[in-house]
Amino acid sequence: MSLTKPLFALLNALLLTAGSVVHANDSSVDLKLSVGVSSQSSNEVQIPNNTQSTRFSLEDFTGSAPLPAIRLEGIWNINNKHAVRVLLAPLSYSETGEINQPIRFAGESFNTDSPVTGEYRFNSWRVGYRYHLRDRSNWDLWLGGTLKVRDAEIKLIQGATSSSDDDLGLVPLLHLAGEYRLGGNWLLAADIDALAGGPGRAIDLGLSANYKIGTNWTVGAEYRLLEGGADTDAVYNFALFNSLLTTVQYRPAR
Repeated sequence: MSLTKPLFALLNALLLTAGSVVHANDSSVDLKLSVGVSSQSSNEVQIPNNTQSTRFSLEDFTGSAPLPAIRLEGIWNINNKHAVRVLLAPLSYSETGEINQPIRFAGESFNTDSPVTGEYRFNSWRVGYRYHLRDRSNWDLWLGGTLKVRDAEIKLIQGATSSSDDDLGLVPLLHLAGEYRLGGNWLLAADIDALAGGPGRAIDLGLSANYKIGTNWTVGAEYRLLEGGADTDAVYNFALFNSLLTTVQYRPAR
């Protein structure tokens, strides 16, 4: 199940609502588009997480070749302290390669006689609130929370044999973001949505350097680390992705 259309509709509704009250409440809407490439550094899988299945590396036979990456973020600054944030961050691939051992996965068996196609989806749709914690002449700090909709699936295909495991769920995350103005038109920024503890963890960390090209526009280069997974009776899966992105941001002067 994919939530792409409903989440884009949610973002559109948010921006329309925010735009209708900008003048009335002295609020504003920031938009940020990030595009680039993402590389899979590791992806360990065992489903189910018991002796009836095989623990294997999805990255070993699908490879770590660069994948297209895109993120769209909208922030409705209700006033100078409170803001609502929406993020759309799809991630998926389908790659084929040779496995070096027989694999038992999600009730099916896959052998080394022919290539296996691995399909991986980890779309992340998020909505959250953040509070403008610090506002100084050269830096800002925000603290808040994010509710993440995890739209995930892992699938293996070999000839007529296929098996998959999907997961659709809600994950609460802590949000922290900061921005430092170097002087002139240069800005450094960092943000993180993260959760640790229990049967799993999730980390989405971004570091960027940005340059103002006008009153309302900045362009930049961004590095992102996406890492996490779960270790439960039903599933073992931990993955790490690194991304390099070019960003364009619209931020009305306030």
